[in-house]
Amino acid sequence: MRIAILGATSQIARDLIVSMAAANDKQLHLFARRPEAVANWLISVGLAGCCPVYEFAGFARHEFDAVINFVGVGNPAQAVAMGNTIFEVTLRFDEMVMDYLKTHPACRYLFLSSGAAYGSNFKEPARHDTVASVAINNLAPHEWYGVAKLHAECRHRAHPEFSIIDIRVFNYFSRTQDIEARFLITDIVRAIRDKTVLKTSSDYMVRDYLHPSDFYGLISAILHAPRANAVVDCYSRAPVDKPALLVAMQDKFGLLYEIVETAGVNATGSKPHYYSLNIRAADFGYHSSLTSLEGVVQEMEAILQPVA
Repeated sequence: MRIAILGATSQIARDLIVSMAAANDKQLHLFARRPEAVANWLISVGLAGCCPVYEFAGFARHEFDAVINFVGVGNPAQAVAMGNTIFEVTLRFDEMVMDYLKTHPACRYLFLSSGAAYGSNFKEPARHDTVASVAINNLAPHEWYGVAKLHAECRHRAHPEFSIIDIRVFNYFSRTQDIEARFLITDIVRAIRDKTVLKTSSDYMVRDYLHPSDFYGLISAILHAPRANAVVDCYSRAPVDKPALLVAMQDKFGLLYEIVETAGVNATGSKPHYYSLNIRAADFGYHSSLTSLEGVVQEMEAILQPVA
C-alpha cells in the first residue's frame, strides 16, 4: 500500500511513521513545508532513506492508495499564534486532497480532525449522539480551531462517493512530545524532570490519553477495513481523571504538586470531560490495548529514563 503522509513534521505523524516503518508493510511518501527538516529527522531516528520526502507542490503527480493529512497545529500556544489563519491552512490542504480524490477516486483519505469539532462545551464526554455546539453569533478566537475542523468534516460528509475517514484526536501523549507545550501532562513532565513543584488549578478534569501504539492500531484498522465515508473518535481502554493522574505521578515518579486557584493556557475552551465514549472505531476493527494511565506511565518512563 502506497501512503502519502501530509504534514510529516508533526509529532503525531512522526510517531506513526516510526511505527509504520517498523512494520515494513507499506510504502510511505512524506510531504512537508520543510522537507529538509523531515529528512534530518529520519536520519536522527535511524530511518535515513526509508521514505522519500517531498514538498507539497509535487503531491498531485504521484499515485497513492491512501492519504493521511496531519497538517495543522499540535499545542495550544500554536493554535493561539495561528489566529484566524487556521481556517486558510486547514482549507488549503484539505482542498488539495479533495481535488486529488476527484482524479483518484479509489484513494482513501484519512483526515486528522479533533475533539474540538464538537465545540467547547465538554461538561460531559462526547457520545455517538452528541450534537456539535457553535456559538455562531458570538464566535470566540479559542473556537476557531474546532470550527475549522468541523467545516472540513462537513465537506467530507458532502462527498459520500469518496472513502474519507475523519479521525478526531482528543488527547495524545508520547515520549516524543514537545515537553515545552502547555498541557497538564507536559507541565507534569517538566516538574518531575526539573524537581520543581507543579502548581495546578483545582478544576476537575478527565482526559483520555491515546498511546502511539493504539493510534497506530487505529490507523491500521481503518486502512484495512472496507471503504467508508465516516468519522471516528479516538479513545484508549479507559480515561483518567486529574486527581488519579496526579497521585499516580507522585507515587511512581515523585511528582511534587500544589493545588492553586489559577488558570493555564486554554486555547480551545474549558473542557472538564474532554474525551469520547463514542466507540464507532470498533466497527472498523480497532481495539484499544492500553488505558490512559498505562500509556502515560509507559511513555513517562521513557522520557525520564535519561535523567533518572
